Parts: sequence; structure tokens; C-alpha cells
Amino acid sequence: MFDSQCDLAALVYEKDQDPDALLHGFAADLGVRGIRAVGLVQLGHREFDVPKLNAVMLHTGEHVRLFQDLGPGARGCKLDVGQLLDAGTRVADAIDQGADLVIINRFGKQEREGKGLAYLIERALSGDIPVVIAVPSHRFAEWIAFADGMSVKLPCSREALDAWWLKVSSRGGPAPEPVQQSFCAAVK
Repeated sequence: MFDSQCDLAALVYEKDQDPDALLHGFAADLGVRGIRAVGLVQLGHREFDVPKLNAVMLHTGEHVRLFQDLGPGARGCKLDVGQLLDAGTRVADAIDQGADLVIINRFGKQEREGKGLAYLIERALSGDIPVVIAVPSHRFAEWIAFADGMSVKLPCSREALDAWWLKVSSRGGPAPEPVQQSFCAAVK
């Protein structure tokens, strides 16, 4: 069920962990190496005790507001599904323009129901592009049902993310040269 070379990875995090900073840093480091990561990473923060749900488009650096402004005095925020879908369209366009990796910010309620950014996972995988998505630990069983068990489970650590990427990104490369040439090959 959990193949370490699976192109679909769930970065499973606990409440006290920050998958957003991890994924953002990972994508930035890949970019420095010429690897094109596209997708959306959440930049949740609290401003005046009201949570704001924002994200960054990894391939452009653009910040996207994903919450509905419920007005003054409102406590909390509500996902703006229209904004999420608009961001998804831009990620889909970026996938079509060429991507080495797709990063999806969260497996949330929308994705659990087959909505939100769920379609980007299928789109990327059908193009043989690896996908990593942040999955809260309390939703991991739902994730497994959604992914039909075809996913690798990664702890929320840079080491795990790097190790997974090394395995999936090296599979498509050229075959390694033989360490020792056979006698038959030598006399040809």
C-alpha cells in the first residue's frame, strides 16, 4: 500500500507542525536546481485575531486570498471556493506548460468530497508528474480512501520529503552505467 516510489505522496502533519513552510522551502530549493514545482501552498496566519486563509502560487510567487471576508466582528474565516477554483485553473495551466512536480496545499473538506483541487492530482498523475499534498493526520484515513491506497505516507519532515523526491525523480533518468564491464562487452 505504501510504495516509497509512488508518484503520489501525502505529507502527513500534526497540529503543531507547519507543512506550509516545509513545502514552500522545498519548492524554492527545487527551483534553484532548475526543477519546476507548480502548485499552491497555504500561508495561513492570524491578523488581529482573525484567521486569514491565503496561499502562494509556487510557480509565480503570487499571493492569493482564499477566504471570504465576513465583515468586521466576524470570528474566523470561510473558504472562498470561487477563489480556490480560480487558483486551481491557474495551477492547471502551469501543469500544461510543463511541471516537474505539483504541490497541493491541503487535503481538506473540498478535496475529500472530490471538489476543490482534487482534479489537479489526477491531471498531474496522468501526465506522469509527481504530486505531494499536505494531509492532516486526523484526515489520513479519508485520504487513503480518496487515493484508493495508492499513496506514500511521508512524515512532516524535510528529510522524508527529500528522500521521496530523490526516489521518484531519479526513476525516469537514464539507466546507470554498469560498474564492471562483462568480458563479452569488452571484446566487442
